[in-house]
Amino acid sequence: MPEQLSQELLDQAAIDALLNSVDDGAGDAKGPEIQIFSRFRRDKERVDIRDYDFKRPERISKDQMHALHTMHETFARNFGAAASGFLRQIVEIRVTKAEQITYQEYISSLPVPTSFNLVKAPPLSGPFCLEVSPLTVYPIIDRLLGGNGKELFIPQRPPTHIEQKLIQKLLHRAMQTLQEAWSSAAEIAFELGDMEANPQLVQIVPPNEVVVVMSFEVKFGNRAGTMSLCIPSNTIEPILDRLSAQSWSVTSARDDGVRWSERITKELTAARVTVDAVLAETTMTLRELRSLEPGDLILTGKPAAAPVILNVEGRQKFLASVGQSRGSRAIRILRPIGPEDYVTVVG
Repeated sequence: MPEQLSQELLDQAAIDALLNSVDDGAGDAKGPEIQIFSRFRRDKERVDIRDYDFKRPERISKDQMHALHTMHETFARNFGAAASGFLRQIVEIRVTKAEQITYQEYISSLPVPTSFNLVKAPPLSGPFCLEVSPLTVYPIIDRLLGGNGKELFIPQRPPTHIEQKLIQKLLHRAMQTLQEAWSSAAEIAFELGDMEANPQLVQIVPPNEVVVVMSFEVKFGNRAGTMSLCIPSNTIEPILDRLSAQSWSVTSARDDGVRWSERITKELTAARVTVDAVLAETTMTLRELRSLEPGDLILTGKPAAAPVILNVEGRQKFLASVGQSRGSRAIRILRPIGPEDYVTVVG
């Protein structure tokens, strides 16, 4: 046994040789090259490696979340203005939180019953979800039915069919403002889908799928409630590259004025106005007026071929001529009346 141990011991010459080889680098064992697997080819030295929390995964970057937050601040502001006009009462809506959680966490946080609405988002493959809490739904219904909101009781039951129709009238306006808010990133035609009172019965994505939840606070009168928009990450994955904070904010600032100008023009184009043509005017005494009989003629002193004045909402806008078109009396516009023109209808 001692002979075996002595044979395993190194002499001084062997130890010196090993130390020299370490100093020269000859004894270094060259390990395998580190490979980082990805669906895209990348420079391994520039890859940013970060810890991944499987309990709270993040599929969307901070810049993209900031862009979504800014986008839905615009939605909240515009929807608040639309709701104020619809309810004839000041409505304030603001974004309170934007977060990434799993779909199961989102569903578990909602009250039951509530107004849980599917939102179709073509051309995207999947739907969004818009949830409006009972604290928001029933005061709105009370307002639409003529109530004053005082001592309003919030029932713990699903909305009736009539109540659903009433709240959907307001949510259809939300779809229009949501489409305008998303227009900077993508042209999405949002449509209101089915409504469910129990969110647990609606599974638009697997329970562990990551979703972006935009939470809103709704204030009107002496009431306050909540609203939330659920955006599945896999649904918006095709347009995630467009959701950069810098490009979106620049585009939004440039297009905001144009968008509002087009919207105002569209609304004004459909407005009705009163148009009337004044042929001539004259004066007479009260005695002459009382003595008028059928068949009498009133002379104005204005030639029949002279232009008439066309008024729009009581203001002189055009000079026109009187004629006929397809058997009906008609007015042909000759030219607009400028600020330097002096016109009178008295003959």
